[in-house]
Order: sequence, then C-alpha cells, then structure tokens
Amino acid sequence: MWRLLALAVLGAVLAAPRPAMAGDPYAFFDWDVSYVTAAPLGVKQQVIGINGKFPGPVVNVTTNWNVVVNVLNDLDEPLLITWNGIQHRKNCWQDGVLGTNCPIPSGWNWTYEFQVKDQIGSFFYFPSTALQRAAGGFGGIVVNNRDVIAVPFARPDGDITILIGDWYNRNHTDLRKMLDEGKDLGMPDGVLINGKGPYRYNDSLVPAGIDHETIDVHPGRTYRIRVHNVGTSTSLNFRIQGHTMLLIETEGSYTTQQNYTSLDVHVGQSYSFLVTTDQNASSDYYVVASARMVNESLWRRVTGVAVLRYSNSGGRASGPLPDPPQDQFDKTLSMNQARSVRWNLSAGAARPNPQGSFRYSSINVTQAYLLRSAAPAEIGGRRRAALNGLSFSPPETPLRLADAYDLKDAYTLDFPDRPDAAARPRIARSIINGTYRGFMEIIFQNNDTRMQSYHMDGYAFFVVGMDYGEWTESSRGTYNKGDSVARSTVQVYPGAWTAVLVSLDNVGFWNLRSQNLDSWYLGQEVYVRVVNTEDGANRTEMAVPSNALYCGQLHKYQKEQTPHHKTAASSASAPAQSAVGSQLVVTALMLVAGALTFAL
Repeated sequence: MWRLLALAVLGAVLAAPRPAMAGDPYAFFDWDVSYVTAAPLGVKQQVIGINGKFPGPVVNVTTNWNVVVNVLNDLDEPLLITWNGIQHRKNCWQDGVLGTNCPIPSGWNWTYEFQVKDQIGSFFYFPSTALQRAAGGFGGIVVNNRDVIAVPFARPDGDITILIGDWYNRNHTDLRKMLDEGKDLGMPDGVLINGKGPYRYNDSLVPAGIDHETIDVHPGRTYRIRVHNVGTSTSLNFRIQGHTMLLIETEGSYTTQQNYTSLDVHVGQSYSFLVTTDQNASSDYYVVASARMVNESLWRRVTGVAVLRYSNSGGRASGPLPDPPQDQFDKTLSMNQARSVRWNLSAGAARPNPQGSFRYSSINVTQAYLLRSAAPAEIGGRRRAALNGLSFSPPETPLRLADAYDLKDAYTLDFPDRPDAAARPRIARSIINGTYRGFMEIIFQNNDTRMQSYHMDGYAFFVVGMDYGEWTESSRGTYNKGDSVARSTVQVYPGAWTAVLVSLDNVGFWNLRSQNLDSWYLGQEVYVRVVNTEDGANRTEMAVPSNALYCGQLHKYQKEQTPHHKTAASSASAPAQSAVGSQLVVTALMLVAGALTFAL
C-alpha cells in the first residue's frame, strides 16, 4: 500500500509543471503562520509563530534540493516570507518581497517552490513586510553539502542553530505606529536567544520567571554552531564563556579558519563556527549576545544570555558574564575584525572546484553606484529614510509582475548612481537598471550616527573594502582583490563606507535594502533590475509561476480564495501531524526515486 501511495505521489510530483529541477530531491513543508501568546522578557505579548512554535522550525536541506513550503497566513494582515541569502537562481518569483510578490492575504495560503541551486551554508527566513520580523516568524535554514563534495573540516558531532536578536515588549503593530507617527523606536527591551529571554545571571537586571535557552552538549565533542542576527536594528557581540569559536563559514562561503573569543554579528548576518567542548564541566557556561556600537553602559539590559550545559555538568552557571570587547575608545577594533573574515580560496563549496577559481579581481567593473544613507528626515511631510535622497515607495503591483504584463509607470529607471547634494529628497519608485552579465561596484556610505547593514537578494557580493570617512575614487586602491569573502549582508559603520562587487548573472528584480527594520520600513531600499533582452524562451529566467498571486493593477487576474483560518486549538495540534506527514512523503519520494534509478 505504501509503495503504491509513494509511486502515485511521485508520479503526481513529476507530472506537474514545476520551475525547479525534477531530478533533484524535494522537501515539503506545511506552515501555519499565526499569532502566539508569549512572554520572552516576562511581559505577555503577541508574537508570530509557525505551527504554534516561536521561533519557527529549521529548514534543513542539501545543495540542489527543491524546497516546497505551503504557507497558510493565519495572521490578521497580509504576509510574505523571504529567504535571507537564498539566491533563487532564475526565479525571483519566490523571493518573498513586495517588488516580486503580492502578499498572501489573511486566511489564504500560498506555496513557495524554489531550488537551493549551487548553494551551501547558513541562512534564515523571516516575514518581510509591515515590520513583522520584529514579532518573530523567523527560523534558520541549513543547506548541507552533497556527500560527494569534500568540506574543509572534519564532520561535526552535532549542528546547532542559534537565533539572536534585539527585542521589544511592544507588539510589531505598536512599533509600526510609532514609526508612522515619526517617532524613533528607542532602546530595545532586551535580546532573545532562540526566542527566549536571558538566564538570570544578575538579579537586579533580570527578573525572576523568565525562560532561558539551554544548549545541551557532550564533553569532548565538536559542534557546528550557526548564529543568525534576526533582530530589529542592534548589532550584537556573540561569545561563549571559556570556549574559542573557529569560524568556518558565513552566508554560503567557507572562510579561512580563524579562532575568535567573540565576534560581532550585525543585523541580518549569519556565521557558523566549530566549538569543541573541551572545558571543565564543574558548571554550565554562559552564551552571550550583547549590544554593540552603542553606549554599552546604558544598554546593559540589552543582553541575551543562554546556557551551554555539558551532560556531566556539576552545577549552574554563576558569576559575571564574559567581558565584551574592550574597545570603547577604539572604533577600529570591530572593523579590523570584519576585515579578518576572508574567503577560503582552496575549499570547494557547492561544487568541487575551489571557491578561489572565481577570480573576481580580473573582471572589469561595468557599473558603479555610490549609495549614501543618512539619519531619517522629513520627506514629503513624513519621517522617512532614503538612499541617495530617494525614499522607496512600495508598489501596489509587484515590479517584476508589472514588467511581465507590460504595465507602464510602475517604476522609473532613473536611480542616481551618485548622491546629488542639490536635489531635494523625495519619495520615489526608482530602481537600478543592472546590466546582465555585467560587474557592478556598490559603495555604501553611512552618514548616519548608528550602525547599518545592507543586504542584496539573489546574489552574494564580494566585500572588497571598508574604512572610516568619505569614500573617494582613490579608495579603490585599498580594496582587497585577492580573498574578499562573498556574502549577502554587510555591515557599514557610522561615518564609514563599505564597498562590494557583484557579478550580475542572475536575471530578475532583486531587493537591495537596509537590514535594520526601521530604516527598511521607512524607505531605505531599492531594486536592481537584471534583464536578459535576448532570452525569449525562459532559459535565463523562469516564467510567471502558475500559482502567482495578483494584486494592484493586475488584481482582475486573481482567483479568489475562501479564507480558511485555523482555530487556536487546531494550530496547536495539527502541525506535528502535518510535519510528520510531509517528512513521510519526502522519505517515500526519495526511496522510490532511488529504487527507480537503481532499476534503470
């Protein structure tokens, strides 16, 4: 019976028209995205959970797998999920941002389907609209190497995902209202580690009754620990008391292997380390994520604390936390640490050829953009954030969909390649017209007084330089043209610049944004349009998916769904069954596919 069911399901999957590659395995997930009541910092509030859990589940797949995620929007507002660092080769339709997708209406479901083509590493997903990430809905993504590809380290004894991020006790709707009223969000109420508040290391700073995260390990083993900053706007320093962390990978690139006692993880960034449990087990150890690039004496409560517990631990962690970096009067320490993260040129990643075989330094730059940011200011009568004086206005009709249907005036292609000091800041829907197979230089100039980080969907870029002061043409002489790391999110220090290079080989509309949620919400984003004008047969970009949602000027094409919210009771009990069912289907498909391959 199971064999017949598996064969039937496999036949249906392979017969259906799909954008991904049918020859590679599929992983299926059913997600009910809903509000959950929680009190991570001791104050009850509304958070966003997936299948009743906060944070959401880890998506654990392997290079070239096809990922199918059926999302039921059980919130009371529209929803989109984006996949931070997943490149969606030829397939920006699955990117989950307003420039490419209509949001999923409340009570509707929509299915994402994409392939993690030629990628490995540590990433995460989150809701991309309306400041919803400040309420949760996030989780880790692990893309494992295929067995045939060697990795530059011994197989770890375990794999642990850690989500860190600043947190407010106010609901995201309240935070959104504050921004709409021209207010600043102010200091966060704390830092969460895997959705939980701090261990009570200090009775005066941490109230009683807060649930904290405990990471269970065995002595004498080595674990791969993947750390993601999923917070709103605060850079965090991550450290594990008494343990060194061997950096091995960031956002899909293997790095040169270096030991750190702590590392700054900026908003939207991901790193993975090897940590060996070789210390005395007389007591548990602190795992700390504390605020950086702020007045740390005033921000002491903005500290997340978890516990690393050996299986033979002799007692609870106690005493002071391990010290953060002592660089209050040395603004270069963190930047020098960032510069020390280099590409491992000899290691393969998703493919057997070494990462260093892509010699980015020998490619001529065809386009260059200097993107200047500043503190939010009044634009068009409202407090807004901007790049080069343009504050982006989210479209009613997704830009890529507008292009597909030849809608006029959906956007303009006049985004300035340099800031114009004489031009008045304005709200606009201007985008960057990228040249397909071109090589673009982007310089982020941060003239704000606080830390920023920037992300580009669809790509990994080479972080070739950063320094304090204003970028000039002569700054190119300081670029690292040998082993700059490739990643998708980069930090830009206050009063400083960061330069990246990106090869525009992925057709689509790709979001380039501030990862700081308040800046992003206030308009600090732009899209890069990459079009292959010679492709008339969808060879370099997939066609509009058959299940595409339509909104704005294209709403007439949308088939209505009957809203089908789940009750609180069903959302608490159904996920376990649906998750098990999905895993059974995946297992059956892989077993049948293997049997068919063997028979052939």
